[in-house]
Amino acid sequence: MAKRNGNRTIVFGKKSHIVSFGSIVGKKEHEGPYSNEFDEYITDSFFGEKSFERAESKLQKRAVEIALDKGGLMPCDIDCIFAGDLLNQCIGSTFGLRDFGIPFVGLYGACSTMTLSTIMAATLIDSGAAHRTAAVTSSHFCAAERQYRFPLDYGSQRTPTAQWTVTGSGALILEKEGQGPYIDSAVIGTVEDLGITDNNNMGAAMAPDDVKIRPYPKLEGMVFFYTQIQYLRGF
Repeated sequence: MAKRNGNRTIVFGKKSHIVSFGSIVGKKEHEGPYSNEFDEYITDSFFGEKSFERAESKLQKRAVEIALDKGGLMPCDIDCIFAGDLLNQCIGSTFGLRDFGIPFVGLYGACSTMTLSTIMAATLIDSGAAHRTAAVTSSHFCAAERQYRFPLDYGSQRTPTAQWTVTGSGALILEKEGQGPYIDSAVIGTVEDLGITDNNNMGAAMAPDDVKIRPYPKLEGMVFFYTQIQYLRGF
């Protein structure tokens, strides 16, 4: 069973192994320095759908399909899936994953959702409540612009501090046994307010000023850091 190390760290007793993964990104991400690391990419922002939100759901569904295919698994082999996105009520996840029929836990951690979902997936395995779980998240630049700033068709000029949200999705499949890298522990941050007042500069709002991580004993596996959530003053 997991145990506490200080007041912020969880050290897992049963190590969850990452046995498979899948990723799919947009055109801009594919043209970046990590192009060769992604499984698939799209060039159409709509991904053949009628809206950017539907496209994001399709991205998330495809990431899970890739992870299942690479692991030689079926949806029924997954005990629980933890997922989230940047849209209202996590509709990107709920609509994207509903056809799988996998027990679903919706999460919202903004940019930290991938880490949050992985920690929760590993915790469920450590507790003995699941043998195999999945963690997935997604975002879409065009859908996020409509959600947080201005719709693209509004024609608003972007400020110099405006961030460019990733178009893409990633999925991990975890098991209590396996040959892949395993998750040793997790560090959970606290809510911090850095006094950021520029609501376009979400990067500055989410960058922790001091993660306050103390020296750890030598760890053999992966450590997942669930970073702080910073508020934007003025909202």
